[in-house]
Amino acid sequence: MAGRINDEDVKAVRDAVPIDAVVSEYLQLRNAGGGNLKGLCPFHDEKSPSFQVSPSKGLFHCFGCQEGGDTIAFVMKIDHLSFSETVERLAAQAGITLRYEEGGYNPSHQRGERIRLVEAHKIAAQYYVDQLGGAEAEIGRKFLAERGFDQAAAAHFGVGYSPAGWDHLTRYLRGKGFTDKELTLSGLSQEGRRGPIDRFRGRLMWPIRDISGEVVGFGARKLREDDNGPKYLNTPETPIYKKGQVLYGIDLAKKEIAKSSRAVVVEGYTDVMACHLAGVTTAIATCGTAFGGDHIKILRRLLMDNGSARVIFTFDGDAAGQKAALRAFEDDQKFAAETYIAVAPEGMDPCDLRLAKGDEAVADLVEPRTPLFEFALRQVVNRYDLETPAGRAAALDEAAPIVARIKNSGAQHEVAVELAGMLGILDTQFVVKRVAQLARWARDRGGRGPAPQQQNSAAHYAQAQPRSPSGPALNLRSPAHRTERELLKLALQYPQLVSPAFDAYGADEFTAPPYAAVREAIAYAGGAEQGAQDPSDYLARVRDAAPDDTVRAMVTELAVEAIMRRTVDEVYGGEQLVQVRLRAVDRRIRDLQGSFARLGPHADPAQLAAAQNELWVLQQYGRALRERGADAL
Repeated sequence: MAGRINDEDVKAVRDAVPIDAVVSEYLQLRNAGGGNLKGLCPFHDEKSPSFQVSPSKGLFHCFGCQEGGDTIAFVMKIDHLSFSETVERLAAQAGITLRYEEGGYNPSHQRGERIRLVEAHKIAAQYYVDQLGGAEAEIGRKFLAERGFDQAAAAHFGVGYSPAGWDHLTRYLRGKGFTDKELTLSGLSQEGRRGPIDRFRGRLMWPIRDISGEVVGFGARKLREDDNGPKYLNTPETPIYKKGQVLYGIDLAKKEIAKSSRAVVVEGYTDVMACHLAGVTTAIATCGTAFGGDHIKILRRLLMDNGSARVIFTFDGDAAGQKAALRAFEDDQKFAAETYIAVAPEGMDPCDLRLAKGDEAVADLVEPRTPLFEFALRQVVNRYDLETPAGRAAALDEAAPIVARIKNSGAQHEVAVELAGMLGILDTQFVVKRVAQLARWARDRGGRGPAPQQQNSAAHYAQAQPRSPSGPALNLRSPAHRTERELLKLALQYPQLVSPAFDAYGADEFTAPPYAAVREAIAYAGGAEQGAQDPSDYLARVRDAAPDDTVRAMVTELAVEAIMRRTVDEVYGGEQLVQVRLRAVDRRIRDLQGSFARLGPHADPAQLAAAQNELWVLQQYGRALRERGADAL
């Protein structure tokens, strides 16, 4: 078994790989103020961004689902990796050689399963590229040339060729140290009569990459008539490849999608190539499956649910293309973006259109013209005989729910009026009211109606989201809780502004149990003064000192959340220190006054004198705090 990764190397990996660079591979980030960034959380569905990243602290936290942690935690969670697999991947990106506490360097066959499968795909992708230049692959090069793709285009998209023999790739990967079990598990090989054989043989190969750019599967196009397999053969479901969760071309398109708030969804690999070569670099495609909910999640994180965002679907004009468009409309409400459909003249796909009419025709095709709901509406209406009352009524029954699902209420009203005209129903208000009623019912069910915009604030999420069962829920309307939270944020983010005074505060000075637990974690990590002197891994030490994941999540949340004051300085830090201490003093004074009432006239004189002395000291201290502020601490 491989040894434990050296702690210094783990820290080096954390420091070497900026968290914002890693997170940006999966979602679009925007400025959130205070040096933080925000985006749509990749771990749960949400309408407005509650996911925050602090590049200076190397931490992320979602105020919606409470996920949080450092760069390693993010990659572990989003890619379902173990700790060692994650560190190994990030170390490879940073060029760091890892040391292992037991047994020296980690041999390649002991590395994590996902790392091994990704590595096998990376080597296979290069192997296929190398084969494309051989004599056998002439048929593949001809196929590409006939569709307008030269050698440079093939190289840009990593297109390759799989030899027609039974086990060329299998033997090649064995020579690279991969086991038969790994090759079968990866989907690159399959069981034959005498052992593993190549899954892809004599085909043109497109590498399918995930959003981070790693090859996780392949799409293979049939080239020969004697090939009895399907026209396109894709990698089967594997531990690293789920066809419903990948989009071909997303690694190349993601930056432009985020920048332009626009995505073009096409149907095939060659369509993606044609679009990108024509300058439409936001084009992507599904991989042998319908466009669905998981694909939408990927795009939403890049589009940030910007109200001006556009998603354009290009489907063939045939019946299958129309069916695909209607299926896409079923998920339309999951987008905040406006959705459109583009159908090329004569039913051509982008690849054929580029060949026939050039790059400009492709660029013109994907300019949004027809809203997806309008296309869906016309497809429904055209199925009915509108010359009869029964036909008009049946068409209204099926079409009205489509109009009711239009996100923009103003557009919904206009389209309802248009629908009345399309159907030939003279009573326009009847149609408008019918649509409005259906929309109201959908909203009341919490189903398809657009969700109202939610406030994006820590207070909102603290009140709206379920909390850990440990201790009462935090009440951020309470001045005490607000101030305690602010002081802990300062102690974590700006320890130099509140130390050494903060380290003299006891956990009992924090009235919210979660905050008391964070205060203890800071103490176990050496205190705020230690954090000010050695800030490099201060937050990591505090997180490690947390007794459980709930407290650890709270530490991350407080370390990432913005300070409530624009100017953060020693004066502001002193104000929070004073407020927390003053409230603690006032609570103790009230406790003592209650004790006097309970003791009564027959109290022990010594006990009474001690309580009176403590009360007098506390009253004097409270007066000094009110008059002199932080100087009295």
